[in-house]
Amino acid sequence: MSGGEDEVTLAKEPAPESGGLMVKAEQVHKSFGRLEVLKGIDLQVRTGEVMCVVGPSGSGKSTFLRCINHLEKINAGRLWVNGHLVGYRQQGGKLYELRDREVSAQRREIGMVFQRFNLFPHKTALENVMGAPIWVKRQPKDQVRQRALALLERVGLSDKAQVYPSQLSGGQQQRVAIARALAMEPALMLFDEPTSALDPELVGEVLDVMKQLALDGMTMIVVTHEMGFAREVGDSLVFMDDGAVVEQGTPREVLANPQHARTQDFLSKVL
Repeated sequence: MSGGEDEVTLAKEPAPESGGLMVKAEQVHKSFGRLEVLKGIDLQVRTGEVMCVVGPSGSGKSTFLRCINHLEKINAGRLWVNGHLVGYRQQGGKLYELRDREVSAQRREIGMVFQRFNLFPHKTALENVMGAPIWVKRQPKDQVRQRALALLERVGLSDKAQVYPSQLSGGQQQRVAIARALAMEPALMLFDEPTSALDPELVGEVLDVMKQLALDGMTMIVVTHEMGFAREVGDSLVFMDDGAVVEQGTPREVLANPQHARTQDFLSKVL
């Protein structure tokens, strides 16, 4: 990074109006040491849109998701969520990283569901869903409990509220993880291959919950290898390879008639 450890290179374009856009990425770069993982990502996600991101392992998909909520710090470019720069403030032509408290406040708008469920094993499903609104948002416990119960019902687990994660299937644990993310009332949901760790017969129950979220108008970015889900639910499909966006369009366009040779090669192996 140039000019100091908390700075990143600042593109010259003015900050965009948020009108209609939930996510805007401009020339986002990310490196780990000498390994350049993201090589200038430009993407826009409209409010209410479901964007599916596909590509081979190591293409930078998960890293890009983690940059959106500042779990990874970008090295160059800019990212906005809901009209706000993610993780940084602008001053004198540079971006300076926000304090941890400010970053945490931004993350409240962004829910993330990982490959692994990351539930607290010593807490029940209900307690897992209730935790963040109580400890982060300082919301009243009774109010949080009622919302958490409603969210468990929403993901089809109202009968599992008092059950511990070890007593749940992988699909049920992932649905609790989705409910936990929704408990913070995010404007944006990020899914990092949420079904990849599941047995095949459990995939459908998680995808069904995600389909309903899409129908309810939730803005979502979904890194996935479930092409049927992308075709049915996605508004846009992005193919990434080697840290770059190779091709994007509607799912039907990209899946049925890929234009780039690399996309064609990838899809021939997964469809």
